[in-house]
Amino acid sequence: MEFYTADWYPLGTAYYRKFDLYRMEWNLKEDLKDCLVAVGPYGGSIALMRNLSKEKPSSSRPVLEIYSASGVLLSSILWKSGQVVHLGWTVTEDLLCIQDDGTVLIYDIFCEFKRHFSMGNEVKQNQVLEAKVFHSEYRTGIAILTSALTFTLTSNIDELKLRRMPEISVSKIPPTCWAVLFQDRVTLVLVAVGKDLYLLDNTTCSVLTLPGISPMAGAYLQMSVSFNYKHIALFTDTGYMWFGKSSLKEKLCEFTSDIRTAPKQMAWCIRPHSKHVAVAVMWDRLLLVAGKAKEGISFHLDKTSIMVPELDGVRIFSQSVHEFLHEIPRATEEIFKIASMAPGALLLVAQKEYEKESQKSDDYLREIKDQNLLSIAVEKCIEAAGYEHAPEIQKSLLRAASFGKCFVDKYCPMDFVTMCHDLRVLNAIHDYQIGIPLSITQYKQLTVQVLLDRLVLRRLYPLAVKICKYLKLSDFQGVSRVLAHWACYKVQQKEKSDEEVAQAINQKLGDTPGISYSEIASKACDCGRTELAIKLLEYEPKSEDQVPLLLKMKRCNLALSKAIESGDTDLVYTVVSYMKHEFNRGDFFMTLQNHPIALSLYRQFCKHQEPETLKDLYNQDDNHQELGNYFVRSSYSSEKSVEGRVAELQNAADEYNKAKNELAAKVTEDQIKLLRVQRKLQEELDKPYLDYSLHDTIYNLLLDGMFKKAEQLYKELKVPDKRYWWLKISALAEKEDWEELDKFSRSKKSAIGFLRSGSSCRGCH
Repeated sequence: MEFYTADWYPLGTAYYRKFDLYRMEWNLKEDLKDCLVAVGPYGGSIALMRNLSKEKPSSSRPVLEIYSASGVLLSSILWKSGQVVHLGWTVTEDLLCIQDDGTVLIYDIFCEFKRHFSMGNEVKQNQVLEAKVFHSEYRTGIAILTSALTFTLTSNIDELKLRRMPEISVSKIPPTCWAVLFQDRVTLVLVAVGKDLYLLDNTTCSVLTLPGISPMAGAYLQMSVSFNYKHIALFTDTGYMWFGKSSLKEKLCEFTSDIRTAPKQMAWCIRPHSKHVAVAVMWDRLLLVAGKAKEGISFHLDKTSIMVPELDGVRIFSQSVHEFLHEIPRATEEIFKIASMAPGALLLVAQKEYEKESQKSDDYLREIKDQNLLSIAVEKCIEAAGYEHAPEIQKSLLRAASFGKCFVDKYCPMDFVTMCHDLRVLNAIHDYQIGIPLSITQYKQLTVQVLLDRLVLRRLYPLAVKICKYLKLSDFQGVSRVLAHWACYKVQQKEKSDEEVAQAINQKLGDTPGISYSEIASKACDCGRTELAIKLLEYEPKSEDQVPLLLKMKRCNLALSKAIESGDTDLVYTVVSYMKHEFNRGDFFMTLQNHPIALSLYRQFCKHQEPETLKDLYNQDDNHQELGNYFVRSSYSSEKSVEGRVAELQNAADEYNKAKNELAAKVTEDQIKLLRVQRKLQEELDKPYLDYSLHDTIYNLLLDGMFKKAEQLYKELKVPDKRYWWLKISALAEKEDWEELDKFSRSKKSAIGFLRSGSSCRGCH
């Protein structure tokens, strides 16, 4: 603590420091300068591959290696595809391997191939000269410079839309440097050719002059865009550097270096919302931090190093060490600056004196309290603890904050507790075996959920679960989500039997809320482990999630059984509909025979939607009774002509006879007779009789005075005497044919009881 500021270097009004993150113990076969290197932001992984473009053609194939930020090997594969010219990481930590023909191959962090796409025929024909991977919010883009000196880019590799940028017509020499910019959500390309700058947008190529640039600046050799794409820096062959906004309309400052050779890399080294300007410029053995000062900060480099821009600084790694260069935060500067009398600094000293049981502790506390700055002192100590990488200093600052908050009235400890939680998580992932060196600023920007995703991606499931439980995240956002990913990974391990894997997953997951066994089973199915998928589905409580996957695996009988057990008719109909299209007709009907409920539901469906299929079902079952009913319904619903209806009814009568239903057969035959009589009457009398009931037919005949035809129909169809008498009496009364009524009453004995005498009837007239 006494020498805490020994590694602070001033640049203008700000201080910068470079400290070790890890001692790299990787055993690299190639020097970094001979490799293509890609490093993911936010403490991401390191991908390496021997750069074949710098070598003579060779039969040996390069090896693609992926390491954690601490140098632990995560995966490697022998490269068997085309020549790679650039490597880059996506925002979701997928590795992009860009080949010289414009093909982009995507691998995960364990070198498992995911997919590929092409940057277009023009790129393929002209070959890739240079490529850059860039990020915008939640998307990853690629920009390509071809050997024909044309630019092609896509702003989102997940929704590939290739865009060819306008050509630089006045120049036919390759750019000395170029960069991708964003202005009002439009992707632009800034190109430097010698002393000239060109800005390429969707339609135009415009010549650009930077505001306030020195007339002696010279030719541009290198440029760098800040992590948030808000600032840009350019280096010229006179050692002159111009710093400004990425809008290219505002200059921030300038700097002149004694070195005029082109730097290997440039990277902005600023904190979010900082008003300071600092850019790290790297040559083979020198690192220069330049900004708003006449003199920069110089660091000697022992070995070939690589810079990685981060949100709040720059990571620098070589074969032996991984370091972090950053601006000293204001809270840290106030507390640790020599002779500082800031409230946080006094509180830290007070706490240390308290540990020594010294009276000075009270003096320092009183000095802070007299200025009413104790709350601020506590806040500054908490904030500064977050910026520290070393656990010992974190603890020292948190002890000071804990000591100070005891003397603050009604202090809310939420900030203190949150910082303790955050630091414990950060220290856990900083571990050498984990190798994710996030700062508190990066962690807040990344969010806990994304950090958990990254741990899951690295298959660090135990640590992810511990973090979820420690932070008390909801099951849906925390433990359940992690365990679901673990289970999906578990089903890919083929060294264990299906039974063992299913039991292990069920024992670990149980009935954990938010877990979908169907999703895990789907993953098993995709891996070709159908039986394992079926076993996992037995643990899935929701039938609507079980059935679709069973159908996908062609387990229709099991799917139908599950749908029936659920009692969900819609689900049963879904399975039946699928089986109907997948099975031949005979197998389909036989399967339904084994599931009476499904068969009954299908019959109901066919009754309204597919009557012909219903007929086939009854034929399959030799169900003559239902076939007869089908023909009866068909005669009235589908047939329009009398002949067709009679034919359908005759079929119905035949089926009823086969079913030994004599009553139904006799009634159907009577209906056939009635239809024929009605057709004949309609033709003779030119009056509608079809579709009348027997009752209405006789009644209308009587009204029309066709007594003999009515009598004939009454006898042929064996209408009961009482009904016929009532019909005739009602019809004659309705037409007021009293004479015929009187005549009828005298013709024979009444079938319906007493009728008045003839005199009485005559009196009615």
